[in-house]
Amino acid sequence: MKNKLTNLLNIDYPIIMAPMFLVSNTKMIIEALNSGITGAIPAQNYRTTQELKEAILEIRKVSDKPFGINLIVNKSNPKYKKQLDVLVETKVDFIITSLGSPELVIKKCNTRGIKVFCDVVDLKIAQKVEKLGADAIIAVNNKAGGHTGDLAPETLIPLLKEHCNIPVISAGGVANKEQLDNILALGADGVSVGTIFIATEECDVLPEYKQALVNYTANDIVMTNKMSGSPLSVINTPYVKSINAKTTLFEKLLAKNRRFKKIIKMLILSNGMKAMEKAAFKATYKTVWVAGSSIEYVQKIKSVKQIIESLVK
Repeated sequence: MKNKLTNLLNIDYPIIMAPMFLVSNTKMIIEALNSGITGAIPAQNYRTTQELKEAILEIRKVSDKPFGINLIVNKSNPKYKKQLDVLVETKVDFIITSLGSPELVIKKCNTRGIKVFCDVVDLKIAQKVEKLGADAIIAVNNKAGGHTGDLAPETLIPLLKEHCNIPVISAGGVANKEQLDNILALGADGVSVGTIFIATEECDVLPEYKQALVNYTANDIVMTNKMSGSPLSVINTPYVKSINAKTTLFEKLLAKNRRFKKIIKMLILSNGMKAMEKAAFKATYKTVWVAGSSIEYVQKIKSVKQIIESLVK
């Protein structure tokens, strides 16, 4: 499968194992690299910049193949600039930017040979990041797990391909070879695949979280603003049902208040991240498990290698 993305990163298949908050780890990335694709880990998965640096070096010790780090580039991430310094210092192969302007990242990376891919949900943002010098676009569609977009891939991909000149990588809605082929046929230069890799042997989340991907279906995926202040797709567990996935009128009013909007959103994000971390690694009744509609195609827990083989063969 040779195209713009495989040539850009020198990989066998145009697939990125998506960066997943709390889920992605070095074992998963190494298996991805060994299987001919690439992958990325959120910088937020590490409490300190030293831990982030150690994770990058751990992967480098066993593989010389390209991988990336996902960086949140707005004020909700107070470690943003220090994390960026680590990525530049270690010369990570690519950075995926999320939830903010990638301008500083692009300026620091373009002269150092580090590729910058930017999450976008519409044409307006895509054109902005292309003008800034992004190397590729991660087109987040309405089937993505975690933070999601509004547009279907059938709409978003052709729109971006028509008006943008850099590679378009589709994020959301790919769980098997047929779906991969369909997305590439729409014009995408690659795909970012996340949800199906949660239910893998190399993943360190609770067995109950993995099994939930087997037991629940696409009909059990709901959107909530209560975990990060932005739309987030999660499994509709009994706890999620009890707190009501939609925001209350009071929360909406606070979010619209200019004086309190940013503060409230940061508080929601902070509390949401703590809740998701507890649910991912500890037994708790507050089960908030992030996933996308691709859980429909998860039949059992497999190895990362087996999942990649099912995507490309």
